Amino acid sequence: MPMALSEWTPRAQGLLRVVVSFLFLQHATAKFFGVPHVEGLDHVQLQSLIGAAGVIELVGGALVLIGLATRPAAFVLSGEMAFAYFMAHAPHGQGWWSPILNHGEPAVLYCFVFLFLAVAGAGALSVDRARGAA
Repeated sequence: MPMALSEWTPRAQGLLRVVVSFLFLQHATAKFFGVPHVEGLDHVQLQSLIGAAGVIELVGGALVLIGLATRPAAFVLSGEMAFAYFMAHAPHGQGWWSPILNHGEPAVLYCFVFLFLAVAGAGALSVDRARGAA
């Protein structure tokens, strides 16, 4: 008998968690290790706003990737992305309500995906689930 579609939810949720956190971690690795190389992030100082963001991205992204303390880590990352949107993107373009014009779409998407994970949990294939904390 085939699995009901709802039985795939934890797997899809886990896959979303892994893919999004892998992509998100690249922001931290670009800042601190130059991989991938992003122009303008060559000499990020740890004791700067971008450096602090990089630390949050590195630690939080790694935790969410493996699914350990996913809910609190994702909540912090969601807040970081909301902060990034309103600080770095909303003042540009045609106002805060237009992410396509102020280039804030990735920040908004990350914010709401991490908020979803903070509420829904890690899903399948996570340390949280293995520990019974999902």
